[in-house]
Amino acid sequence: MVHEEQLSQAVTELRVLTGQLMRRMRAAHEWAALTLSQAAVLHRLATEGPDTPAALARAERVRPQSMGATLGALEQQGLVDRRPHPTDGRQVVMAATENGLALLAEIRTAKENWLLQAVRSHLDPEEQRTLIDSVALLRRLVES
Repeated sequence: MVHEEQLSQAVTELRVLTGQLMRRMRAAHEWAALTLSQAAVLHRLATEGPDTPAALARAERVRPQSMGATLGALEQQGLVDRRPHPTDGRQVVMAATENGLALLAEIRTAKENWLLQAVRSHLDPEEQRTLIDSVALLRRLVES
């Protein structure tokens, strides 16, 4: 039986370690020079498709002015472009460009390569098996 104090400490440590892991993976792609906001918006456009600046601001829970600055920076880098709205001529939609999609793929590869190398070099085969088994548990938590 797990003691409540042990579980509470493990949850706290998991939260801290998750944050540290995310920072280490971000460091693997510092060359990309994207802010967290820019990366989040580019990822959203790549996975969910083109959207209006207003809808993106709502989805990312930021002010429209902040979204405008984020989109402007991404557009200046050639990672997104603006297109006519399909049904409302007064609006535009923003979409990830081929360069934006390629950059996201490079970032994803850099993160996964760093993590794979860290696992291979710091965990023995039994620990690697434990990590593999833990992924299913973490997925269940995320999907709960």
